Amino acid sequence: MQRINEAKLGDVIAPRDFGLDPVARVHALEFIDFLQTAYEDWKQCHGDSDAMPTCWPSRTLRQILPQEIDGKLSYYSFDAGTPITAGTWQAVTASVNVALTGAELIRSGKKTVFSACRPPGHHAGVDIYGGYCFFNNAAIAAQSLIDHGAERVALLDVDYHHGNGSQAIFYDRDDVLYVSLHGDPKQEFPYFLGYADETGSNSGKGFNRNFPMPWGTQWENYRESLDQGLKQIHRFSPDAMVVSLGVDTYEKDPISKFKLKSEHFLKLGDIIAKAIHCPSLFIMEGGYAVEDIGINVLNVLTGFINA
Repeated sequence: MQRINEAKLGDVIAPRDFGLDPVARVHALEFIDFLQTAYEDWKQCHGDSDAMPTCWPSRTLRQILPQEIDGKLSYYSFDAGTPITAGTWQAVTASVNVALTGAELIRSGKKTVFSACRPPGHHAGVDIYGGYCFFNNAAIAAQSLIDHGAERVALLDVDYHHGNGSQAIFYDRDDVLYVSLHGDPKQEFPYFLGYADETGSNSGKGFNRNFPMPWGTQWENYRESLDQGLKQIHRFSPDAMVVSLGVDTYEKDPISKFKLKSEHFLKLGDIIAKAIHCPSLFIMEGGYAVEDIGINVLNVLTGFINA
């Protein structure tokens, strides 16, 4: 936000409250209810500490929702790196409202909007959380655009990690095209989705495109995948595009292994803008080189706006 304000990139406004109805268009009601009460349920059993799952319904176990909070945490999560804290519900609902405010601005005629969401969202599925994600901000925004008249929405995910939640939400649909560039799931979190042969199912066949890339990927190879993904989006001819903007492809990101430099994020924004000509909503996802997040996000947005 400091970088955006310094650059006078545009008006910075507070989000408005959309309630939970738009969230329920993407996430299961029982999952929403769980997140709303999970911390208090945990606190009653374990005191004022981070709520963490301890076991998961793996391949040999049944998928039945337990009654107790410890079991519910394990049922609804897929990793042990996403604790629920006293502030989680406030944070995730605020983040969704930031995304939905961005979508509303796009509907009102804005051509480019950036929603500075945190926590991120693209790992969250219909009824599952993990990867620091609880509600899928980008998916909720895309669904909101569809619900308000868009016939086709493209969801371009440039976060270093595959958006397993976004893929699963739209996997059998042809009104939202999901295109993701990410670390190869053979090597990288979330491991169990994101392969190139995952192309959609039923009416969604052909509307999911993954570009997994190995550790050490540099700009030249990244751009080849980007060009291919943008060609598919161009053929799809979307009414609007949502970009899951993770900048953890950066060479100094502490948990990622791509080698993009700060100047490459300028090129990223420029290339996207020149390839896809429709209203575009950028939604913040990952990025963990904290000192450089502002530089890299601003570069993407500046490159896009000035293209």
